[in-house]
Amino acid sequence: MNRYAAHTDVPAERSRAEIERTLTRYGATQFVYGWQEGAAVVAFALHGRQVKFVLPLPSKASRDFTYTPGRRHLRSPEQARRAWEQATRQRWRALALILKAKLEAVESGVTTFEDEFSPRFLLPDGQTVGQWLHPQLAQAYETRRMPPMLPLPEPGA
Repeated sequence: MNRYAAHTDVPAERSRAEIERTLTRYGATQFVYGWQEGAAVVAFALHGRQVKFVLPLPSKASRDFTYTPGRRHLRSPEQARRAWEQATRQRWRALALILKAKLEAVESGVTTFEDEFSPRFLLPDGQTVGQWLHPQLAQAYETRRMPPMLPLPEPGA
């Protein structure tokens, strides 16, 4: 099965701009974008929440790019660069699609903002809800016990 937008010509920059326009159209009050080797971050504020998506980016050194499909032949540096750029464009298109779909589903009343985006909500320590939850969920399944509740502050404290 082919990946969505596997052969797209849409530059990553255009997809990022589309994401920003989409978020603005649905009422975002903040937008941040940044990257480092191996990942890009898109974050925004909407419905009183801060939301962060980390987009894993392909490694330029990956054998997926240095070799042809089937790993039969070594690609030239130019061919490897083009293959890497294609994979990067594909991932940006996929992120643009999922954000648009989630926001439209919320706007149409098919689902709620919390149900679609809560794993990506930022917590006060900078983690997302998903990053905080996943280890606890794994432990609960492994031990068949719920994690302990956080201690609540004493009333009036």
